[in-house]
Amino acid sequence: MPTYRGISSEAFRHPLDSQAEETLRDLPGFDFIARKFVEFVYERPQLVYLMGNTIEVGPRQYSTVYQIFRECMRDLDIYPEPKLFVEQNPVANSYALGQEHPYIVINTGILDLLNSSEIRSVLAHELGHIKCGHTILIQMAMWAMNAASIVGELTFGIGNIISSGLIYAFFEWRRKAELSADRAALLVTDDLNTVMSSMMKISGGSNKYGNECSLEEFIRQSENYQALEEDALNQMYKFLMYNGAQGVMLSHPFPVERLHFLRNWAVSPEYGEIKKGNYQKESDPRAVDVEPKTNNNEEVEKLRRQMEELQQEINRIKGNR
Repeated sequence: MPTYRGISSEAFRHPLDSQAEETLRDLPGFDFIARKFVEFVYERPQLVYLMGNTIEVGPRQYSTVYQIFRECMRDLDIYPEPKLFVEQNPVANSYALGQEHPYIVINTGILDLLNSSEIRSVLAHELGHIKCGHTILIQMAMWAMNAASIVGELTFGIGNIISSGLIYAFFEWRRKAELSADRAALLVTDDLNTVMSSMMKISGGSNKYGNECSLEEFIRQSENYQALEEDALNQMYKFLMYNGAQGVMLSHPFPVERLHFLRNWAVSPEYGEIKKGNYQKESDPRAVDVEPKTNNNEEVEKLRRQMEELQQEINRIKGNR
């Protein structure tokens, strides 16, 4: 497997990820959420819960998974070693969180469904989130949404912030962040088909009927979906589905979309240069802050307009029920 010594996350970060993060940080209310998050949320209780309710992976616990994990860390040049936990849960899912003490949780559903190469892809994806500094913003988004849904207007005015589009911006960024993590998975596995097959299986794979699933057909499905994207009405439907018109906001892009973005990057000159060893390197350890970055007024205004249109459409749909 290739090893990218000293690689910076900026070498593979998707531009839509960077753009969405800048827009998020520029929105009114981000500073407020950042301050309250730091004030009220701590990583230690989450680690205590995981230590008490899951299996911590190590040389004598899930040793094969641990070896794969260590190789992924080496290949992305990640240090110090994050903790890795396996949770008893049949849903094929995994996630990365934490800032001072980052960690990854992988469900037993992943281990039961995927082969070792595909598990490598999933672990590299989650390590990509850590490498890019995504985990602190993901936790902020989760905290803001939970706090707002529990106590609404009483929680330091968070209900008003939601109406301004900040929560929507958090989720828009989260979806774009997945594109960067997918690139990390491709860099580590060095096999596009492996990454795509892991996405296919997590989308709807089956241990019993897995031999009846075709990656070629899933790729064709992705291409057909892109053709649907050319219709403006379909784009509006997708926008509404992403942003809660069906009762829940989606934190990940549709898998067929992720395939499209990753396949394009796999044949790009940028990816080819990284494979040759020509990539941006870290000048010093990356420190993730929660302060606003550069101003991006045009993107902020664009997002605000989209949020207004979204709210109007959601209200219309609710009124027609």
